[in-house]
Amino acid sequence: MRKVVTDQADGLRRLMASSPGRLVAVVGSGPAVGVTSVTLNLAAALVQQGQDVLLLDERSGAQSTQAQREGRLVLIDAVLDKEGALSPLAAQADNVLVVLQPNAASITASYACIKRLHYAHALQRLRVLVNYATDAAEAQRILANLAHTGSRYLALALEPAGCVRADPRLAQARRLNLTVVEAFQTSPAAMDFRQIASDLLQWPWRPPGGRAPSLLPFVAASHEASPVLEMH
Repeated sequence: MRKVVTDQADGLRRLMASSPGRLVAVVGSGPAVGVTSVTLNLAAALVQQGQDVLLLDERSGAQSTQAQREGRLVLIDAVLDKEGALSPLAAQADNVLVVLQPNAASITASYACIKRLHYAHALQRLRVLVNYATDAAEAQRILANLAHTGSRYLALALEPAGCVRADPRLAQARRLNLTVVEAFQTSPAAMDFRQIASDLLQWPWRPPGGRAPSLLPFVAASHEASPVLEMH
C-alpha cells in the first residue's frame, strides 16, 4: 500500500513539473474567519506531503512571475475587491476555497461572498471549508445546507473541503510564529489540515492550456431572493 501511495505522489510531482503550475485561491467570507491561518497551515501540510508550494499573500501585495509558478502548487491568500471579485491572478485559479466559521453571521456572509464570486467570474464550482469548528457534525450540516442552497438558487456546485476543529494549539502555534502543522503535529487541527491537504491533491485541475475562468461583468446579486441558511 505504501508503494502505491508513493508511486501516486511521484506521478503527481512529475505531472506538476510539466505543467505551468496549479493555483488554489483561498478567500474569507468576512474578516477574522482565519483565512490566513488556513492558507499557511495548508501550505505547511502540503510541504510535509512532498509538494513544491509557492505561497502568495495578496494582503502584502505579493506578486509572482510565470517562471516562479512553473510546476508548483500555488496557494493564494486572496483579497477580494470592493465588488467581491478576485484579482486577475486569483481568477485564474483551478480551485477557489471559501473559508467560513460555524456561526449565523459567517454563514450568511459566506453565501453573499459565494454569490458575488459566481456572478463576477461565472464560476460553476467552489470549495467550502468550516474553520474553528466546535462540532464536526454541525460543520458537516452547514456544508450540506450550503451545497443544497447553492445548487437550488445559483445552479452552483459548492463542494465541502472539510472542517478544522477549534484547537487551543492554533493560538499557541501563532505565538511561536509557527503553523500548528509544524509545531503540534498530533493536535486535532494539525490532523485536520493534513487531511484537507491530502484531499486537495485529488481535486480536479484545469488541464494544461485549458481556458481560465472568464471575467464577466459583475452583476449585483441583491435583486435575488436570499435563502435562509439554517444551522440545525
